[in-house]
Amino acid sequence: MARKMLIDGKLGNPNGEEIHYDFDLFVIGAGSGGVRASRFSAQYGAKVGICELPFHPISSEVIGGVGGTCVIRGCVPKKILVYGASFGPELQDARSYGWELNERIDFDWKKLLQKKTEEIVRLTGIYKRLLANAGVKLFEGEGRVVGPNEVEVVQLDGTKISYSAKNILIATGSRAQRVAIPGQELAITSDEALSLEELPKRAVVFGAGYIAVEFASIWRGMGATVDLFFRKELPLRGFDDEMRAVVARNLEGRGIKLHPTTNLTELVRTENGIKVCTDHGEELMADVVLFATGRAPNTKRLNLEAVGVELDKIGAVKVDEYSRTNLPTVWAIGDVTNRMNLTPVALMEGSCFAKTVFGGEPTKPDHTNVPCAVFCIPPLSVVGLSEEQAIEQANGDILVFTSTFNAMKNTISGRQEKTFMKLVVDAETDKVLGASMCGPDAPEIMQGIAIALKCGATKAQFDSTVGIHPSAAEEFVTMRSITRRIAAGKPKTNL
Repeated sequence: MARKMLIDGKLGNPNGEEIHYDFDLFVIGAGSGGVRASRFSAQYGAKVGICELPFHPISSEVIGGVGGTCVIRGCVPKKILVYGASFGPELQDARSYGWELNERIDFDWKKLLQKKTEEIVRLTGIYKRLLANAGVKLFEGEGRVVGPNEVEVVQLDGTKISYSAKNILIATGSRAQRVAIPGQELAITSDEALSLEELPKRAVVFGAGYIAVEFASIWRGMGATVDLFFRKELPLRGFDDEMRAVVARNLEGRGIKLHPTTNLTELVRTENGIKVCTDHGEELMADVVLFATGRAPNTKRLNLEAVGVELDKIGAVKVDEYSRTNLPTVWAIGDVTNRMNLTPVALMEGSCFAKTVFGGEPTKPDHTNVPCAVFCIPPLSVVGLSEEQAIEQANGDILVFTSTFNAMKNTISGRQEKTFMKLVVDAETDKVLGASMCGPDAPEIMQGIAIALKCGATKAQFDSTVGIHPSAAEEFVTMRSITRRIAAGKPKTNL
């Protein structure tokens, strides 16, 4: 007998009929959000099934793996490569601290790649055990929605099995896109970049978001020459403009050549590598060309529109503030909804879904003051509003506090690379609206700052907090002088 579920505060079937379903919940997609929603729903007593494509490090429409993008071909393997790339400059700096190193320092790319693969296989196994321990039934195969309460799973041998479900949750995430230019098949996406057989000596990256600047930093840190092309004046559109400029300076300081306001027009295979042509008439040679130009929601093969689920113009699933689609029995969370495409956000949305549908506690995901980090070298991390967003939303004046300094570690090594911090404050209420940092350990520091912003901290409370000395983090509680005051109504910049 189907369990009773709470939706919008109402229990049970309005017709008073009890209908038998194979599952109370069937989830399509076993990435971070889908696994979280499945486990938590099962803990509330729901009978849960979940399906996922077979494992492979490089995704396609028919290949995936339990753990999803973050675990297999996203956050986790990327951060492992960032760690690997960071050691090169660190070893150079170590000489200034008395470490005697040979002039030649060898790097074994294949050894790192093997360690990375071992780790994602280990994590995939952990995710499977988490599902099993929660009592969730895992099916390996491709899932699609064939009715408001029916899911079809195409198994590995091609056979199709249908399951009925009181509720269906779409958690299929997104996939990297390629740019439609001649020779596009010669480029790779972030999937392939995490599994290259050989480390490139000459790399071209096209894009300006997280993935673009992160892989530019990774390959440069490992000794490759890197050219980064992007369409705007600065990378990382959507972030604070001042912080974007800091990141750009740091990328250049690390030896990455930036090509702003530039598009790639054609890729040509030659005996000497890939010839890259731009709309400025430039031509250069590369061993690898990475397209880091956005991701598209994974909805093409789900049959959603055929059963009446509404999608937006890019194919993302439209949902309300509780993550429910226009069909009351179908829900969606994570990148497939294109709301805020971050793994911890998908986890939050999965938790809120389980509480709403099975926990008797309707809960909306809160997308305000979500911290995030870009793991370029050094990293950028932010929480809350950028200066431009604060100006746009403010009813009164905005105060900006900044601090720029050479990290203590660099004073001995001689590395010329500034750390930059910023607080954006509402002048009338003294509330801190946003915080940003570009420098070593920025994500670790910003997690604590995010708690303060979530609690509605004021600048006075920041100022009254004793700093940890000597640390970079203490600068957030010692910025006393106003860098600038922006009057209400001043137009935002648009870099």
